[in-house]
Amino acid sequence: MLTLAMILAGGAGSRLSALTQKRAKPAVPFAGKYRIIDFALSNCVNSGVFTVGVCTQYRPRSLHDHIRTGQPWDLDRNTGGATLPQPYAGRRDADWHQGTADAIYQNPDYALHYKPDVVLIMAGDHVYKMNYDVLTTFHLEHSADLTVATLRVPPTDASRFGILETGEEYRVIGFQEKPAQPRGALASMGIYAFNPDALRRALEADHSDPGSHHDFGGDIIPGMVGSHRVHAFPYHGYWVDAGTVEAYWQAHMDLLVDKPPLGLFERDWIIHTRSEERPPASIRGSAQVQQSLISDGCLIEGIVEQSVLSPGVVVRQGARVCHSVVMTDTVIEQDAILDHAILDKLIHVGAGAEIGCCDESLIGITAEPSRYLTVVGKNTQIPANARIGRRCTIAADLGEEAFETVRIQDGAYVGGAGE
Repeated sequence: MLTLAMILAGGAGSRLSALTQKRAKPAVPFAGKYRIIDFALSNCVNSGVFTVGVCTQYRPRSLHDHIRTGQPWDLDRNTGGATLPQPYAGRRDADWHQGTADAIYQNPDYALHYKPDVVLIMAGDHVYKMNYDVLTTFHLEHSADLTVATLRVPPTDASRFGILETGEEYRVIGFQEKPAQPRGALASMGIYAFNPDALRRALEADHSDPGSHHDFGGDIIPGMVGSHRVHAFPYHGYWVDAGTVEAYWQAHMDLLVDKPPLGLFERDWIIHTRSEERPPASIRGSAQVQQSLISDGCLIEGIVEQSVLSPGVVVRQGARVCHSVVMTDTVIEQDAILDHAILDKLIHVGAGAEIGCCDESLIGITAEPSRYLTVVGKNTQIPANARIGRRCTIAADLGEEAFETVRIQDGAYVGGAGE
């Protein structure tokens, strides 16, 4: 049996603020050494799926650089392997992707070439582990035209998802995309197993519908419920859509508890990635590190608490990093403080600067901590002794001269609108 996977990785990810100013959402670094798309790619190869297409569109360069031939995931193969089909201008039926379904519709030759038994379609910006072989087996055993992977969500969150109603044997009898008044809490995970012929017919019908938004959740699934065999596959593990600053930060904090819900150290389900050669992390005598993930090449002289540091991060003596995510080759100079902050790559934080919840009365806040997050974009230089408050957004590529004042009030935005 051949399973073909298509990963939708073209989203702009505007809700991730400055983190997606220069890259697509699936290319955003995660958990120190990974990128978000590594989870979908690793799930594929760990599930025995070695024919994988990654559909890109928005700012794809860093994603393409990361995936390349697919070698870290064992996807550099003569047959199958990783392919990066892209939107293009052609003589017929080709344009920029108009929606998630249109991204698949524009690449029919890719799927037809391999003649798969099952086509898996998934988002490239979710953090989870799933054995897709269990999903495809469920799909085939139920003779389904479409199987939707689902999980139970709190009723208060249901309006943010596609919500399914099911009957006997998990047969889907109703579907609502982000309903204002949900009739349940069984949510779509954005992972679909299709019968190839049913998928082709559904995409062709959707393409010819002038009123369609060409979206799986908004158009394809509602159109198939009632006319096709649509089933819901129940999933009970950890899953998060890391598409907002708050969710992205919380997913990192979830990794730091004593028994994390997502295990990165399990040798039977490795998350593969493209890694640079870096020296071991160096924790100096003046350092204090608690409940944190420290990547290769880091130099720690100060205090790091409940934080995730990517390769090459430097925390100088007297500096303090708390409840924060700090990306590759960022330098935190002497006596600077970060609390509830997310810093992208190649940022320089000047000596004595404070970013986030740096008031002693607020450090370590527990009531809705994600409300206090401050984000700093890639390659920005924070002046010495700057005071950047809570809920601030600092754009990418800013020099110290961009800061008209070194005191940035809570909720402020500094920088242009982005490229």
